[in-house]
Amino acid sequence: MITVLLGPNGAGKTTAIRCITGAMSLDQGHIRILGLDPELDGETVRSDCGVVSAKPALFDRLTGWDHLTYASQLHGVAKAAIRDRVMVASTRFGIEHALDDQVGGYSTGMKTRLALARSVLHEPQLLLFDEPTSGLDPEAAQAVLALIRDMTADGHTVVMCTHHLVEAEGLADHVVVLDVGSDLVAGPPADLTRHYWPEDSVLIAVDSDPAAPTTLAHLTELPGVRRVEPANGGGDGPEALVVLDDPGVTPNVVAALTASGSRVRKVVPHEPTLEELYFAVRRSARNLREGSVAAPNNAELPGEESTP
Repeated sequence: MITVLLGPNGAGKTTAIRCITGAMSLDQGHIRILGLDPELDGETVRSDCGVVSAKPALFDRLTGWDHLTYASQLHGVAKAAIRDRVMVASTRFGIEHALDDQVGGYSTGMKTRLALARSVLHEPQLLLFDEPTSGLDPEAAQAVLALIRDMTADGHTVVMCTHHLVEAEGLADHVVVLDVGSDLVAGPPADLTRHYWPEDSVLIAVDSDPAAPTTLAHLTELPGVRRVEPANGGGDGPEALVVLDDPGVTPNVVAALTASGSRVRKVVPHEPTLEELYFAVRRSARNLREGSVAAPNNAELPGEESTP
């Protein structure tokens, strides 16, 4: 299970991680981690958490082996088990070949892998990752995200902070959108998407003669077409999002366009991305703060009780 905390810088993502571990106290509300209050049972909670911060604290003059051995000792791993734990963790994250090297010579990606290996040495149930791909190149970032996904196969629960929406796409089982310290919405991405985009729609691109009797702009005249939303810059352009009563209307739409002389280049069912969801949520929240009743697709922003 991977829960991703989304939000811009300053939204409260890192603060949430610190509160979960008991490193910071709450102003209001409450937190329970594995049934425990981190403010009262912080030491116990932290012993069952593995944490990777955005800028992991590492010692350049120590080797990778030294780091992992020291971390094992701090977490109370039995002396007889330390070597095996270090080898398993380092192999899992692909740094076993560099354990004898000083960490100051590691690349940024290698340092992140070392921090990830360090976070699982004591076999925690909860993993807390704050911007784990910060500073990584795209290839290294994808490798780290794949490793994080793999960890859930072992039963780990992961809470990950990021403001990179592309990273969260396809990774998050549950998302929480934060803004100025408050959660705007929370739930599985598919449920939230259905809330904000309850209608069926299809993206259609055409090459058409503006004089044709049926162009993208005229599709609203057809039965079953609710509205047409210009795409790629707006206007009566060659591509639009067509909102339908039912997906079965799509063949009729395509037939009407081709009969009028338009060349249909693309017909793709619209599946909103996490990026679209994120901006829809923030736009809706902004509208509500400004006293506007308008929300994406006339949907109200889900509250605590109505969140999918």
